[in-house]
Amino acid sequence: MVNMVETRVGQVAYSDGGQGPVVVLLHATLHDRRDFDAIVPGLLHDHRVIALDWPGHGDSPAPAPSYAPAAAAFADALADVVTALDLPPAAFIGNSVGGFAAARLAITDPQRVSRLVLVNAGGFTASPITNLYCRTLGTPAVMKRVLPRSIRSYMKATSENDYAVQERALARAHTQDGVILTAALWRSFAAPEYDLRPHADRITAPCLVVWGSKDTAIPMRLGRSTAAAIPGSRLEVLPTGHVPFSSDPAGFLAIAAPFLAAARGSVQ
Repeated sequence: MVNMVETRVGQVAYSDGGQGPVVVLLHATLHDRRDFDAIVPGLLHDHRVIALDWPGHGDSPAPAPSYAPAAAAFADALADVVTALDLPPAAFIGNSVGGFAAARLAITDPQRVSRLVLVNAGGFTASPITNLYCRTLGTPAVMKRVLPRSIRSYMKATSENDYAVQERALARAHTQDGVILTAALWRSFAAPEYDLRPHADRITAPCLVVWGSKDTAIPMRLGRSTAAAIPGSRLEVLPTGHVPFSSDPAGFLAIAAPFLAAARGSVQ
């Protein structure tokens, strides 16, 4: 069942099932909440699982006219969803831009976040070179040329779920709206507010960083720098592409489930 919640950015679609401590799942650019299908059944045994579609993704309509697609806008939407649903302190599993949004919430509203799982996440990788790269890909003409090839490259698809994820992203990549949306998000990755490193010491929730070592969008060296930026975080590596929970759901849950279980009992 698809639910809708109003945010300042526009309507956000989400699924909501199970009982127990809350886990919120946040997907990557041009993807949707179904990326997590391979791990949701395992999480539902012990958790209430909420999975969002970012504005303009999946079942969510395009952002409101006053909001351009941007990482910071998605983080705003997440803050509004958490407030509107009146969630207790929750665990957040954020992939790529979803990791940025989850980490920003942990910085700006720490009482909302019980655990943080950052999966090939953005927000801790800014540099003059990466900013130039993001601005270049933020040009729609460039993005249109490279996007389909980039998706296949960073996915490193191996599983049935991987190929389903890849095909959905490729279908969007071949539309004008998909190209414009993705280009706008990549431009936003070069904005000063995308760099969370100056505020990383404000993350008080226990943090697990999980990285797919074969990712070409946010490569392994940036996984190490992400973990180094967040005090007390732990880095775990899986031999996958950009979406480890899809490529190796059993391996991902073997790492993430015990981490999430440590909060059980204190978060209801």
